[in-house]
Amino acid sequence: MVSIFYKEINTFFSSLIGYIVIGVFLMILGLMMFVFPDYSLLNYNYASLGQLFNLAPLIFMFLIPAITMRSFAEENQSGTIELLTTRPLSDLSIVLGKYLACVVLLIFALLPTLLYYYTVHQLGAPVGNLDSGAIIGSYFGLVFLGGAFAAIGIFASSITDNQIVAFILATFLCFIFYYGFFFISNLPIFVGKVDDIVQMIGIDYHYTSISRGVVDTRDVVYFLSFIAVFILMTVTALGRRKW
Repeated sequence: MVSIFYKEINTFFSSLIGYIVIGVFLMILGLMMFVFPDYSLLNYNYASLGQLFNLAPLIFMFLIPAITMRSFAEENQSGTIELLTTRPLSDLSIVLGKYLACVVLLIFALLPTLLYYYTVHQLGAPVGNLDSGAIIGSYFGLVFLGGAFAAIGIFASSITDNQIVAFILATFLCFIFYYGFFFISNLPIFVGKVDDIVQMIGIDYHYTSISRGVVDTRDVVYFLSFIAVFILMTVTALGRRKW
């Protein structure tokens, strides 16, 4: 697993992939938070990083599938997947190595956003007038959210040899699992507490919960279970070659 992890990390940063991903992510957030007047935090009367944590999931929905789409689709298309599986590694180790590399790249993309936290911290009146607990919880939420989207993207890449198809499928699944259950819960057929149960299936419910600053074990278990399910589905998809 470690060898696959280092191979993927080297691939990201020995080419332009990693730098483009981080640069695009930071550029979009920077424009939205400091330049565009409708979203700029400079036009608000209070210090907050709410724009960052509201915009990041939408950006992740397109950015993470772009990272993961080549993970297995490229291997399948070029035929190198057979060479990869001849190594003394289990399918689970291969999947985890590629998955963890994507998550680490995501964390590298989030680290520079701490500069935004420092900026808002200094702009507060008095200085430091921020809800740091909610911000820390939101960062944990972003990592879990990115991990969930990466698991979806890895799975989508494993079931096709076309990177574009993998990107579209991963983006669609990310949208469904993040926003879809909220919209479904608003249908008139769900009444009483049933709509709450439907919402709890979606990622948005648990991401919003963590963003309040309280890391509830139920939300953590949800994200870890969600990631585990998609990783196991990816392992199963790789196992098709043996059937």
